[in-house]
Amino acid sequence: MKITEIKSCFVGPAISPEQFIAEHFFLFVAKGTMNGYDGKKHSTLKPGESCLVRKNSLARYNKVRDHNEFEKVVIFFDEAFLKYFQSRHNIVYHNYRSKEAFIRLKKDALINSFLFSLEPYYTGSGSISATFADLKREELLLILLQLHPELSDILFDFGVPGRLDLEAFMQKNYKFNVSMERFAFLTGRSLSAFKRDFKEIFNDTPNHWLIQRRLDEAYFLIEEKKQRPLDIYIELGFEDLSHFSFAFKKRFGYSPTHSAK
Repeated sequence: MKITEIKSCFVGPAISPEQFIAEHFFLFVAKGTMNGYDGKKHSTLKPGESCLVRKNSLARYNKVRDHNEFEKVVIFFDEAFLKYFQSRHNIVYHNYRSKEAFIRLKKDALINSFLFSLEPYYTGSGSISATFADLKREELLLILLQLHPELSDILFDFGVPGRLDLEAFMQKNYKFNVSMERFAFLTGRSLSAFKRDFKEIFNDTPNHWLIQRRLDEAYFLIEEKKQRPLDIYIELGFEDLSHFSFAFKKRFGYSPTHSAK
């Protein structure tokens, strides 16, 4: 069987609509292309390639169809499952310190064989029968730890993010469309402490500052880089084009479409 004959499959909790990765997950692309960005690095997965997407990361990704087809396999490693796995296996740590959200995995016959083995367990909805889901997740995790022993340092780290430099973090991650609770968590603060520290540093509220910071970047991209509003509004953290256009016109006095002409 060719690797491109693998059908889409999903094992684990629902994916959050936010650009916040709440749990680790394995991602394999069978057809099409997946593009990801974590605020520092762009990553691309082509057919036959896979990666581990790490939890407590800000990231966004989009799919590109090939002849109107896109097939992927997504398998979550949530904390409850990982603690169960840890209780059954001896975990060896390797002092691995990567901070990337998308960790590319080696191409290997073991991964391919595992993916082919999922087919008999597919349900009509493209998921794996609950009876076998944890067994298949355990099998995949054993394979990944054999191919990439260093992943144990990421997967079995159950700590929460420590206190970070708030100003540097926000200047780097303002384009991500997530809740204030997520920003607070990722900077190692309670929501009230996050808002208090934010006010002291930026002399503004987080919501207002985020919109203005995104609009400043939009102005630069449109006026200086001659980019189209349609090509940048999602990348800047706006949910839709009409909201972006309204905010831009309110701030600068004219529509972004007009300024790009």
